[in-house]
Amino acid sequence: MGAFDDAAAVAALARMRRINPQADPATHLPDVHPAKIPRHIAIIMDGNGRWAEERGFPRIFGHRSGAAAVRSTIEECGRIGVECVTLYSFSSENWKRPSDEVNALMDLCVMYCDGQTEALVRENIRLRVIGRREGLPADVVAALDRVEGATAGCTGNTLCLALNYGSRAEIADAAKRIARDVAAGRLDPEAVDESAMDERLDTAGMPDPELLVRTAGEMRVSNFLLWQISYAELHVAQVCWPDFGPEQLKAAVRDFASRKRRFGGLDLEP
Repeated sequence: MGAFDDAAAVAALARMRRINPQADPATHLPDVHPAKIPRHIAIIMDGNGRWAEERGFPRIFGHRSGAAAVRSTIEECGRIGVECVTLYSFSSENWKRPSDEVNALMDLCVMYCDGQTEALVRENIRLRVIGRREGLPADVVAALDRVEGATAGCTGNTLCLALNYGSRAEIADAAKRIARDVAAGRLDPEAVDESAMDERLDTAGMPDPELLVRTAGEMRVSNFLLWQISYAELHVAQVCWPDFGPEQLKAAVRDFASRKRRFGGLDLEP
């Protein structure tokens, strides 16, 4: 168990290992209490193009290099006991980028889905996709459907890709679902509360992110999970996404663990 053997640590470790029997925070992050490791981390993967341009390469080279950072981050999250990771892969605003970059990103999405499906199934990782399917190329939608279908029975960690995603659009879509249910008599207007909204968001059934990480030193949330990150802690990493690795991830978790999360209350500790 390591340095932490109190009831909260034992309970947190048991919860982690119900999801992922290989979770071993005592070995991989021994200086952080297991109960202070976030269940869900959301990441804005910024700086791929900048990273490539600084090295004299085309921007798409940075996006391809960023795929390696995705793999190492997911693996390290599993080792330290994080249950869910949501990655901001392509926003609804990213369509404004040059068409050759957008097309290359769509091709990269297909390659990632098809290339990682076997590994995800082997490691019992379920992949979920949030965002609007409308507007995505047919081959991208087909690849997403394939990997979601292949991993639907996986019961371990969750990898969530936010693709063609915008939080305001997600909230508007959830409001439409509520309106339809009220109009059809399936939902009493007086029963519309935060839970009703939660159940109709793309992330329904997932815990809210406790930690939001953004790379490349940028200080904004960019229309990402606005409802879900209401009480998330923010961590800004100065490195661009391709340089984000296990040590940067663990630094973010240590930062999170050092915070006192009051949720609007007072700190009553002496």
